[in-house]
Amino acid sequence: MSAPLIKVLHRMQELFANVFAALEAMLLFPSLFRDPSRKRQKPFHRAYWRRRTLDNLADEVDDLFTTPLTTSNMIAMSKKIRGQFRSGLQSSPMCMLPSYNHVLPSGAETGTFLALDVGGSTFRVALVELHGHGEMEIVRVSSSVIDNEVKLLEGTLFFDWMAAKIEAMLSEVGTNYGREEAPLPLGLSWSFPIEQTSIGSGLVIHMGKGFLCSNGTLGQELGALIVQSCRKRSLNVQVDAIVNDSSATLLSRAYIDPKTRMSLILGTGTNVAIHFPVHEIGLTKFGSRPPGWFDYAKHVIVNSEMSMFGGGVLPMTRWDEALNRTHLRPDYQPLEYMITGRYLGEIVRLITVEAVETAQLFGGELPHSMRDAYSFDTSLVAAIEADTSPSLNSSAVLLQKEHTFVVTPSTEDMQFLRRICQIVSKRSAGYLATAIHSMWCLRNEVEFQDTTTTTANSQKDNQGVTVVESEDHPQTLSIACDGSVINKYPGFRDRCQGYLNELTQDTPATQKASDATSSPSIRLDLAPESAILGAAVAVAVAVADKNAS
Repeated sequence: MSAPLIKVLHRMQELFANVFAALEAMLLFPSLFRDPSRKRQKPFHRAYWRRRTLDNLADEVDDLFTTPLTTSNMIAMSKKIRGQFRSGLQSSPMCMLPSYNHVLPSGAETGTFLALDVGGSTFRVALVELHGHGEMEIVRVSSSVIDNEVKLLEGTLFFDWMAAKIEAMLSEVGTNYGREEAPLPLGLSWSFPIEQTSIGSGLVIHMGKGFLCSNGTLGQELGALIVQSCRKRSLNVQVDAIVNDSSATLLSRAYIDPKTRMSLILGTGTNVAIHFPVHEIGLTKFGSRPPGWFDYAKHVIVNSEMSMFGGGVLPMTRWDEALNRTHLRPDYQPLEYMITGRYLGEIVRLITVEAVETAQLFGGELPHSMRDAYSFDTSLVAAIEADTSPSLNSSAVLLQKEHTFVVTPSTEDMQFLRRICQIVSKRSAGYLATAIHSMWCLRNEVEFQDTTTTTANSQKDNQGVTVVESEDHPQTLSIACDGSVINKYPGFRDRCQGYLNELTQDTPATQKASDATSSPSIRLDLAPESAILGAAVAVAVAVADKNAS
C-alpha cells in the first residue's frame, strides 16, 4: 500500500473518530450546542435537578448504589442471572460459547513452547518452559506495539510482520529454536473473532478494531497463515492451540492450582470462562465437531461473554441510564457498563457533572475538558480512592494535571469526589461478586446434582478433569484473575472477595456436597502473564492429548 494512501486512510480514521466524538458530546450535553439565549436544559430529569449540599448528594448516591448490595438482595439477583445463563447455554449464538479446550492441565506437563499473544494494541512473543509440578518459566519475551501502520497491513503482510518479530525473539535466545527438524509447538492467544474448527485451527473472519489483515484472507486457516509466514524465514513452527484471553487465563492458573475451574478478566472489559459439563450445553451451540469428539469430551471450557448478562436484574441509577442511553450499543452489555474500567470513570464523571450544577462542586464551574464523554479515566478514580491523606493533596494535583479548573478544587471538593469513587467501585465489586456467585451456583447445580452416580460413571464423566485429593469442600474452587481492575485497582479484589465470602456462607450446599466437613469457598487468585503462559499450557495439553489419542 502506497504511503499517500496510508495517510489518506489515517485522516479518514481521525475524521470518523471526531464525528463520533461530536455526536456523543451532543447527546450527553445538548445544552452546549443550543442557542445560549434559550433557557438551559439539564442533562438529567428535572425532578433530580435541585440545589443541595455535597454531603446531601453524596448520601443520595450512596443510597442508590449500595442499597442493592445486601446479601439477601445479591442472592436474589444471582438466582435471576442464573436463569439468564441457563437460557444462553441452550441456544444463544452470542454468549455461553463452548471452546475446543476440553482437557485441563495436570501440572505434570513439560516441554518448551512458543507462545504468541495478539491483542488490540500489542503483540507479544515468548518462549516458555513447563517444568512439571506446576512450575513454569518465561525464558524470553518480547513486546511490539501494534500501531496504525501495522493495523493497515493487509492480508498476509500482517502475518509476515508477526513472523519477523518471532524470528527476532528466537534469535535472542539461541540459533536452534525454530530451526530444528521437529517443529517448535506454538500456542496462540488471539483476541479477535475467529471461526474455530479445532483446538489448533480456525478460519479468519473480520477482525474489527481497525485491522485490515482479514482483507484477502477471509475463510483461510489462521494457523496455516502464521506457519507459511514463518517458513519464509526458515522457521519451523506448528500451531497446536488457539485460545482466547479468558481460556488462556483459566489454563495458566489450572497448571499451578488444580482447583481452578473459572477465570475472570476485568480490565477495560470483562469476561468469565468456566470448565463446564458438555451434556448441559445445547447441541446447536457446538457447530461441527471432529468425529467422536463428544465421546471423549465430557467437559469443555465455555466462554460466557458475561458482560452481556444482568440486564433487567441489576438495578441502575439515573447516571447508569444516561450512560446506557447515549451509548453506541445501548443495553448490549449491561454488566460491563456498570463494573469495568472503560465505564467506572464515566459514571463518576456523570455524577460530577450533576454535582457541579446542583451542589457547587468546583465552585459551580465544570472544567471544559470534563464535558467530553469518557474524559474521566478510571485510573484517576483509582488514584483518588487510594489517597488516604486528610488534605487529599496528591490526588488534587493529579486531577489538575488532567483537567484545567477555573477554581482550584477544595479539600471539601476532593472529599466528595473520593467518596463518590469509593461508592462506584464498591458497587462494581458487589455486582461482579453477584455474577460470579451466579456462575458458581450454576456449576454446583449441574456438577453435584446426582447423588446416586456410581463410581464407574463418575470416573467416566470426569475425563478431562484433574482429580486431586484435597481437604477442601468439593464446591470450593479457584478463579484465575487477570486485568487491570481486578489486579491493580486498590482494594478492589479484596472487596469483591469479601462479598463472595458472604454469599457462599449464605448459600446452602447441594445435597451431594452436604456431607463435607468444611464450608465451600470461592478464591480470587491472580494469574499474571496469563495470555502468554495460558497459550503455552494450551499447547502442552493439546500435544499430550494428541499423543494419548
